[in-house]
Amino acid sequence: MAHQIEPLIACRECDLLLREIPLFPNDVASCRGCGAQLYRNTPNSLNRTLVFSLTAAILFIIANAYPILGIEIQGTRNATNLYGAVYSLWNHEMRIIALLVFATTILIPAVELTMMIYLLLPLCLRRKPPGIALNLRILQGIKPWGMIEVFMLGVLVSLVKLNDSFSIIPGVALWAFGGLTFMFATVAASFNPRDVWAHLDREPDGKGST
Repeated sequence: MAHQIEPLIACRECDLLLREIPLFPNDVASCRGCGAQLYRNTPNSLNRTLVFSLTAAILFIIANAYPILGIEIQGTRNATNLYGAVYSLWNHEMRIIALLVFATTILIPAVELTMMIYLLLPLCLRRKPPGIALNLRILQGIKPWGMIEVFMLGVLVSLVKLNDSFSIIPGVALWAFGGLTFMFATVAASFNPRDVWAHLDREPDGKGST
């Protein structure tokens, strides 16, 4: 009986073509030429990434539905959520900044989470969602534009500077944004597009065994 020939893989750093090799769980394959990481064997990565993505989606909804922070001046308290901040920037003629904040902290994270769940949920249910290749390309393209962590850093710097002048009251959304930042990092660390194709190779009909 002939042995199965493992597929070729190209190193993303030096373009060297190498044969894939089977790995033990959590092992990493490195390029023989330049030493760059080629791929990792991460058991159940799709299931874990789906759980992280669903958690991030819940935190995202909370972060956008509740106030980020409140300011109390002489007994008068004002609070706003992220949409209110974008609206305020727009009304103060800072429309480019408003569009950037909206795109990088609301639109792109929402698209990324939606597409991640759209991709992973059917796969974990042993179904094949349409447009997998396009979905992965879009995810790869928009990932650098999601800047939740930059927004969080800006908010924390503002809190430090404003704390001397006003009474700052952190809102529920601020804590949700903190958790969301962590969950996005966890999703990025857990998700590997190679595992998607490996899963499809194991379930070629997209339905799995019955």
